[in-house]
Amino acid sequence: MNYLSNKKGFLGIDNKFNFKEKAIVIPFGLEKTVSYGGGTKNGPKEIIKASHQVELYDEELNCEPFKKIGIKTLKPFKIDKNIIKAIKKISETNEKILNKKLFPLTLGGEHSITPGCIIPFAKKYKKILLLHFDAHADLRQSYNGEKFSHASAIRRCLDHKNVSVVSFGIRNISQSEIPFLKKNSKRIKIYWAKDKNRWNLNKFKNIIKNKNVYLTFDVDGFDSSIMPATGTPEPGGLFWDETLNIIKIAAKNSNIVGADINELAPIRGFNSYNFLVAKLAYKILSYKFLF
Repeated sequence: MNYLSNKKGFLGIDNKFNFKEKAIVIPFGLEKTVSYGGGTKNGPKEIIKASHQVELYDEELNCEPFKKIGIKTLKPFKIDKNIIKAIKKISETNEKILNKKLFPLTLGGEHSITPGCIIPFAKKYKKILLLHFDAHADLRQSYNGEKFSHASAIRRCLDHKNVSVVSFGIRNISQSEIPFLKKNSKRIKIYWAKDKNRWNLNKFKNIIKNKNVYLTFDVDGFDSSIMPATGTPEPGGLFWDETLNIIKIAAKNSNIVGADINELAPIRGFNSYNFLVAKLAYKILSYKFLF
C-alpha cells in the first residue's frame, strides 16, 4: 500500500518521527448519490488539511496519543464513477488493512461508503455491531432508484444477517422505513434525538459489552449549529461532549474494529467545521487505542 509522508498525512506529523503503524487513514471522497447539498468529494482532503492544526497532546488522556498509536495515511487513489465498483474498491482496501491486522479509518465521501467498508468485517466476525451516528436512519430500500444511495447505507449493511445496529441522534426518518424498523426491532436500536434527555447509556453499555463494533459517523448527526457543512443538516442533534461520551463508553466496553466518518461537505472559508471532524477522527483513534 502506498502512503503519504507523515507531513502530508493525517495530523501532519514530522517526517523524522518513525513508528510502527496500528491505524490507517483512508481518504475516500466518494460522491455519487448526494440528494441535497454537494461537496463530500472534498471532505477527506479538507479533514487531513485541518488535522495539521489539531494539537497532538490530549489533555484528557495526558499524552500525545499518536505516539502510542502509529497512524499512516493512504495516498488518495482514483474512485470509479460506477458506485458498485467504488464500493467494491473500499471493501478490498479495508480487507487488505485487516489482513495486516491494522485498524482502518475511512474519511468520506458520502455515507454510501459504509456498506463497502463493512464487508470484510462481516466476513471476519461471527457478529458485528454498527455504532451509527446520524440525523437519518438510512433504512430505505432505495432512494431515487439507487439501491446503494447514501439514504440506504444502513439498510445495505443490514443485508448481512450477522450485522446489527445501534443508532444515535436520529431525527429524520421516512414513513416507508418504519415497517422495516419494526420488523427488525431485535437488530436495530435507535436512540432518538428527541429523547436525548432520557437516554439510558447504562443500557447502551450493556448492549455493546464485549461486542465487536464498527463505528460509522455521519457528521449530520451533530446539531446543525455546530455542523452546517454537510449535505443534509438537521437541527436537534448531538453536541461535542455528549458525542465523545458515547464513543468513550464504546471504547471502554467493546472492541472497536474499524470506523468511517462521512458526509462532510466543506464550506469555503469556514475551516472550523473541517477542524471539528479532524479532531473527532483523532479522538476516535485515541479512545480506541488508549482505553
